[in-house]
Amino acid sequence: MSFIGEFISLAVAVLWTVAALTCEVSSKRVGVAVTNVWRMLLGLVLSMILCYIFMGSALPRYADLQTWAWLLSSGAVGFVVGDMCLLNSYMSIGSRYGQLFMTTAPIFSALSAWVLMGQRMTFMSIMAMIVTLLGIAISVLGRGEGKKRISLDLPLKGVLFGLGAGIGQGVGYVLSVIGLHHYTSIVPKAYLDRFSLGLPFSANIIRLVAGLLLFTVILVFKGKGGGFRRSCLDAKSMFYIVLAVLTGPVIGVGLSLMASQYTVAGVASTIMATTPIMILLPTYFLFHQPITLKSLLGAVISVLGVAMFFI
Repeated sequence: MSFIGEFISLAVAVLWTVAALTCEVSSKRVGVAVTNVWRMLLGLVLSMILCYIFMGSALPRYADLQTWAWLLSSGAVGFVVGDMCLLNSYMSIGSRYGQLFMTTAPIFSALSAWVLMGQRMTFMSIMAMIVTLLGIAISVLGRGEGKKRISLDLPLKGVLFGLGAGIGQGVGYVLSVIGLHHYTSIVPKAYLDRFSLGLPFSANIIRLVAGLLLFTVILVFKGKGGGFRRSCLDAKSMFYIVLAVLTGPVIGVGLSLMASQYTVAGVASTIMATTPIMILLPTYFLFHQPITLKSLLGAVISVLGVAMFFI
């Protein structure tokens, strides 16, 4: 029995763990705005190279106006809103907790799929949302002092950024699925098998265009152009940024779209959602963040909540 899709999904989880760690380091060195522009710029270049290898063109072939509209919207929501909130959460609460909040992405995917695609919300989906949120609550809530029975163990700003990241990624994913399905439907049938590996990267180019344009506007608006120029001379920061690009918006995202072509989407999404568990050990060794029973239990329960979406 072939498990190609499952192995691809596991590889994506590992890649996203590396991407989270390297993004946290680079964001703290050069800032969120600079890191995001570099991620989009390098990601776009590398995606165009991969698209040329698999499809014979560095630009999206056969993509019509509707394809561009859906995928540009996906890039604006997923990369700009989602990634901006995610990297800011890394700055505030670290990549370990930032990735934990990313388990809320399927919640917002389910809600947006209900609105945009007419998909039915089942009782199990609602229970999955509750279990996921319970896991997060176990990790981030503690015993309060005085009259407060419970208290938030993390900065509120970081928690809000984490939730914003989940919303951006969840809604952005649904928009990308709609766009990719339409894109696939307009490619001539004679070329579908030939271009099957390249279509996810071609679609990702369109998403990255939206991300690059909007992040550049944000960079200029915030007056961070000088920081961007200085980052070019910071070899260590550039190493982390390049590694984050390779493991995140290029290979990671491309493989995540590819995984759904080889296995059931629910299985792929569940395996890819194990990043909050995988990241515990690296953050212990790299950032000396202790692994407590509460943090481990919360991460496991959150991932189980994600799995329940697809039962």
